[in-house]
Amino acid sequence: MAAVTKITAVSYLNTIPFIYGLRHSGLQDVALTLAPPASCAESYMSGDADVALVPAAVVPSLKNTDIITDYCIGAVRAVRTVVLVGDVAPQRVKRIFVDAHSRTSVQLAAWLADKVWKISPEWYELNDYTDLRSRASEGDAFVLIGDKVFEHEGEFAFTTDLAEAWQAATSLPFCFAVWVARKGTPYAVLDELERAFTFGMEHIYEAVMESDYADRAGEAYEYLTRNIDFLFDGQKRKALDKFWSSGIKVTPRVNPG
Repeated sequence: MAAVTKITAVSYLNTIPFIYGLRHSGLQDVALTLAPPASCAESYMSGDADVALVPAAVVPSLKNTDIITDYCIGAVRAVRTVVLVGDVAPQRVKRIFVDAHSRTSVQLAAWLADKVWKISPEWYELNDYTDLRSRASEGDAFVLIGDKVFEHEGEFAFTTDLAEAWQAATSLPFCFAVWVARKGTPYAVLDELERAFTFGMEHIYEAVMESDYADRAGEAYEYLTRNIDFLFDGQKRKALDKFWSSGIKVTPRVNPG
């Protein structure tokens, strides 16, 4: 690539294979930055990134943009790192506190609340993750995403995997994030990115061992090969079309404390 391609990717365990591929596949003239999902979208929309892994929920709002590569962050079974936790069943939840770092997870929770759980909860942003258990009132639930889920596993009476709940309701997989680039991006760039991501998929264990998760490599490898499905196929495209066309959106309010 003649010019430097600015790429932003999510800074979670589930992107380790992509990052490994970008760094070790021989890709030239690339500047890579890592950020939470929502920040990746903001970086792309502001023009600070040419290529980005963005939350699937924001794609319809992007202008002059194509989904690229055959890879995504998806799930065909329980994803484990996108969950609703609380001390009451989802059907009895009155307030939901959401991780604003992931727009897709927030909107997926809203879809499930409306279509599956048949509730109309109040929605609030969740910014403080310390001691969630002691701060929860009756009827409260929390949408947790990413690595933070591991820190709170087993704390609550009910844990609902949102990908699994979507699959049960729709008989479709789910897609949380996709790679995008601006229309007109040279094919040579897209081909090199595809090769880089394929290289990462072929070296998942090596990616884990080079990451901050090397001290629990077995658990990380199992998560990446069992809970995450990286192939962006026709079924995931169909799932996104259904998700996008629902028109269900929520705007969480500031945490009331």
